[in-house]
Amino acid sequence: MLNYTPIEEKNGYFFKRDDYYEFAGIRGGKVRSAKWLIDNGIKNGYTTFTSAGSKQSPQIVILSRICEYYEVNFVAHCPSGKLSEELKSIQDNHFTEIIQHRPGYNNVIISRAKKYSEENNVYYIPFGMECREAIEQTKEQVKNIPSETSRIVIPVGSGMSMAGILNGLEEQGKNHIPVLGVSVGANPENRLKKFSPFLYTNYSLVQSALDYHTYVKNNIFQGVILDPIYEAKCIPFLEKGDLLWIVGIRNL
Repeated sequence: MLNYTPIEEKNGYFFKRDDYYEFAGIRGGKVRSAKWLIDNGIKNGYTTFTSAGSKQSPQIVILSRICEYYEVNFVAHCPSGKLSEELKSIQDNHFTEIIQHRPGYNNVIISRAKKYSEENNVYYIPFGMECREAIEQTKEQVKNIPSETSRIVIPVGSGMSMAGILNGLEEQGKNHIPVLGVSVGANPENRLKKFSPFLYTNYSLVQSALDYHTYVKNNIFQGVILDPIYEAKCIPFLEKGDLLWIVGIRNL
């Protein structure tokens, strides 16, 4: 039976609390997708997993913690340079190895992670959870969105959480609800088109005025603490009647 993460209403704003999903001490919708992928790998006999991620992206930490819980190995590929506080927090995890690459462009670290997977026969988890399974894990969560929701607002990194929402709205006949994606990184349009082949048209994208690596200092909205890299960058765009889809939150 599917458990839906709750909807909260505060002063005319709605909040989809996908950050309440928790496993292995970490929270968020990305954790749900990562757990499914690692469970699938373990079922197929893998004992080592690998992936690529930026130093601020929560993906590496999420995968590290889940692999630690299952006592399987994880090899992370990320850019060279000083590690973020998030990645420092997993340095002592003896199930995790961090390999840094120069130059640290996304296409480089993704290529290195794929090559490592092929050469060592380990389970590859895509950058940004870019896979159909991530869509499946997100789209069902649309079912408990209130009918009075005027718009869904979501922070967009890779675009996979937003693509999951678009799929869910289309399948469940809720495609009259517009979706605003607040892009905090590279343009996600190609992924949205790839994973939303029905050409859901009732969405728009805006670019955050803040650089991806910038932390929002005032990251509390209507009493809700938001992730300073992702959700907090949606605050300037929120209007009454909106539902802010909270994908997750890092350990602050």
